[in-house]
Amino acid sequence: AARGCGGVWRRAWQRGGGGCPAPTPRGQRAVSCNARGGAVPAGKSGLAPWVPVVGLEIHAQISSNSKLFSGSQVQFAAPPNSLVSFFDASLPGTLPVLNRRCVEAAVMTGLALNCSINKKSLFDRKHYFYADLPAGYQITQQRVPVAVNGRLSYSLCIDNKMSQMVTKTVRIKQIQLEQDSGKSLHDDTRSQTLVDLNRAGVGLMEVVMEPDMCCGEEAAAAVRELQLILQTLGSSQAVMAEGQLRVDANVSVHHPGEPYGVRTEVKNINSIRFLAKAVDYEIQRQIEELKNGGTILNETRAFDSKLGCTVPMRDKEGKQDYRFMPEPNLPPLILYDAKSLPANMNHQQVVNIDWIHERLPDLPSVKRAKLVEQYGILPEHSFILLNEDGLTEFFENVVKQTQMKPKKVIGWILKDLLSYLKQHSLTVKESPVSPFLLADLLNLLEKKEISSTAAKQVLAELWKGEGKTPLEIVKEKELELIQDQKELEQICQAVIDGQENE
Repeated sequence: AARGCGGVWRRAWQRGGGGCPAPTPRGQRAVSCNARGGAVPAGKSGLAPWVPVVGLEIHAQISSNSKLFSGSQVQFAAPPNSLVSFFDASLPGTLPVLNRRCVEAAVMTGLALNCSINKKSLFDRKHYFYADLPAGYQITQQRVPVAVNGRLSYSLCIDNKMSQMVTKTVRIKQIQLEQDSGKSLHDDTRSQTLVDLNRAGVGLMEVVMEPDMCCGEEAAAAVRELQLILQTLGSSQAVMAEGQLRVDANVSVHHPGEPYGVRTEVKNINSIRFLAKAVDYEIQRQIEELKNGGTILNETRAFDSKLGCTVPMRDKEGKQDYRFMPEPNLPPLILYDAKSLPANMNHQQVVNIDWIHERLPDLPSVKRAKLVEQYGILPEHSFILLNEDGLTEFFENVVKQTQMKPKKVIGWILKDLLSYLKQHSLTVKESPVSPFLLADLLNLLEKKEISSTAAKQVLAELWKGEGKTPLEIVKEKELELIQDQKELEQICQAVIDGQENE
């Protein structure tokens, strides 16, 4: 994986400042983040409370058919070393050729994150030795990246209550283009390391967030919002399970009014849930270490998801260790806008910032607002719809095909359908109950042909995926509501007569 951005984070930590403090941890449990604020108490000693500080470096794999500097194909889970060009393997005499698609994706992401786009950015070599880095250096943008000074707004619950949400903002330090490394597979049994270079040279966007967060919950919410934005833009598929979004968390603690403490970096976290756990564990570990008179080392750590803790990996490299130098084989990257674009320039050979800006799709925040306005649903429900991949489309398809009001439909979607999906560990797209079938069921309920209790029985039958329609299940199970008053009177009379006979 890409291995950090050196001095960028060190400078941010030296400036100091305050993240939102977190509430009281209990023993070694994860820190629970209260969106209202409040410092982490130091304990019975009566000392000043602790202020946790969290910043993130996020590596997003760019959605592109080919790599950043070569024509090699990008494909997940391809046979090892089957997608490697001469340049990827760093054979002598090979030269990089910049992928325009990757540049456009980085510019689009920068615009969506309210960044300033540098019309002139530079490429650098970042040197370090590792078996999966054939050249001995990574091409990145350390000095002048493609985008700087942005911000990302995200929302999280207060006290875990969906009805109480607060919006926060984290500053974006920069977005830089860089190439990924290969993948090392360590075989401890045979004392061997195998190297797969399929990933070597794949285009990445590194999004560097300032240390503006205070706990795992905030970090997780910010990354989830970024993930949704990337997927909406199409600049990255951002599937964490496939390594398309990897997070490095930088964590420190200090007392209010004091400079930031020594930070540690938790490397290559590949799950939003693990990110929250890793950050909270690391905050609590540092507090306990300092309370017991120890010191925090400036080191790189890994999160062990099975044990639920962070473990040391190596000392943290500094900027001087990487020996940054200008990339001699790539000229400065020049971007244009409508005003600076020369009249005789071939439009197919340049990247026009204004052209990309005009084609930005609605971002998640805009989509949520439209859902609330169009369907009259609660704001917190719009967050759930967008957070579950494919759920918004499912909801809208049901609404189109049913006579039930959207406010009622959302209840069936979120309470019933979603609980079934989570219970069986299925995605929305894997649901055996299609929008058409659910709409059919809700129409029966809306017409008062069945009761709400019966509707839940029918949904349970539909979930079995036996190909029956809701109406067929209703008739088979005799779940219809009786509308004929005389028939109801006869049934009631029969019950009364039965009781008298006894």
